[in-house]
Amino acid sequence: MDYARSLWCMSNGDDDPADASGEADAPGDAEDAADAGESTEAAAPTRPDEPTEESLNEYLDEIEAHLDEAETEADLDDVDALLDDAEAGVEEADLPEPDEDDEDADDPRGDLESRITELREGVQDARGPYGSDVVDEIEAAGATVNDTEWTADGHADAADAVRAFVDAAADAVDVEGGDDADAVLDAADTAEASESEAAEKATDAVPVETLVTALDAVADAVADADLDADADADTISALLDATGDLTDDLDAAEEWDDLETHEQLRAQGYYDVLGHYKDYPVEWAALKEHETRGNVDMILLALDSLASEFMERHCLEALERMGKRGKTEASLEELLGRAEKRDQFAIRILGKMAATEATETLVEFVPEDSNPQLQKATFKALGEIGAPEAVQPLANQLAADSDTDDLVQPLAARALGLIGDTRAVDPLADVLAADERDDDLRAAAGWALRQIGTREALEAVADHADEHSFVVSTEGEKAKRSLDAAAAAA
Repeated sequence: MDYARSLWCMSNGDDDPADASGEADAPGDAEDAADAGESTEAAAPTRPDEPTEESLNEYLDEIEAHLDEAETEADLDDVDALLDDAEAGVEEADLPEPDEDDEDADDPRGDLESRITELREGVQDARGPYGSDVVDEIEAAGATVNDTEWTADGHADAADAVRAFVDAAADAVDVEGGDDADAVLDAADTAEASESEAAEKATDAVPVETLVTALDAVADAVADADLDADADADTISALLDATGDLTDDLDAAEEWDDLETHEQLRAQGYYDVLGHYKDYPVEWAALKEHETRGNVDMILLALDSLASEFMERHCLEALERMGKRGKTEASLEELLGRAEKRDQFAIRILGKMAATEATETLVEFVPEDSNPQLQKATFKALGEIGAPEAVQPLANQLAADSDTDDLVQPLAARALGLIGDTRAVDPLADVLAADERDDDLRAAAGWALRQIGTREALEAVADHADEHSFVVSTEGEKAKRSLDAAAAAA
């Protein structure tokens, strides 16, 4: 008797195949009966000695029938062994190779291998369920409890769901070290008994961490029980039913995202600042009051919650007007995220906040010649921030030569003036002295030098007090007056 055949006979509980009369015969007798053409129900399929496409398909038909009849893990192990045997037969078979030039050509070997793969998948689908499947479901429920932002009512329902699950699981397995689980049950019972308290107050006794710990305790108990897929099938089924109920109950519990936006805002106190108001919508009226009070967190809440361009614009404008008062860790995170996506409004606000944290991001945008509007917003913001790291990149823009220079170079010069770094004196003076350059750019360079304010910078501008260009000579005259005032004071 070959190996695959012996496996099948043993998987059916027969050390010896039964004959037609029902009496046990020796293995040799069963083989003799098969040789004689007599029927033997326990006989496993035998791989053909000279396998062909047709005979191997017949062999797989018989294996598929055995898979349909398999009832235990041992039965499925035997089917796996038969598939190994079939796979070896396919490798040994002398089968025609498909024509590579014909996409529709038959591929006997490939078809047989695909069929074996499908049967192996059928074996896997037929296995279990196992205790590990229960553990996985419990851990998934624990993650849901932990990661979900519950409303007060949802928290109460989640606690009830965990309590019910712990009760059901305790009937199936021995939850060792269940102190944490017992604490959850006791807390839930106490909360239910406090009828005079609101649901959100009652659930305070059952923190999320305690619920998760209770589920972990049950998962550990299931793992320690080392449940057998065959011997403990009823226990595993009961536990899976309980985890299914837990999952359904958690899905039904109210999450924060289930609330309407105005309900979320009301729950977080966004409307608490309103008394008598004239502006509509009321969200805008509340926003104005929060801006007045410096409630940056509430402005960010509205920005995140209210999905309208109207409110988004007003929230950002509020932060811009607040300037440095609106700079918090949370507002920086929000605006930097927008700035990294080249949001010019956010870049403008970061400048008003003098947010040095934005320097690294903004410096990357300085050479963006293809987007002059982005450059203009970036240059101004860097100037307001006073970022010394931007001096060289901005100075490089003064010497650049592109179609958009007239739009952005004056702003680059002014940004250098706002930063006030003396390293910018020479490149600004060079621009001012170049008669062929645009007068607006030269005037901007003169203004920037006056902002830097060193004697060298002022003298470079004063030399152009008699310039034929009005805007340039105006800067020169202002610089000359500053020098005269400094001399008089000395």
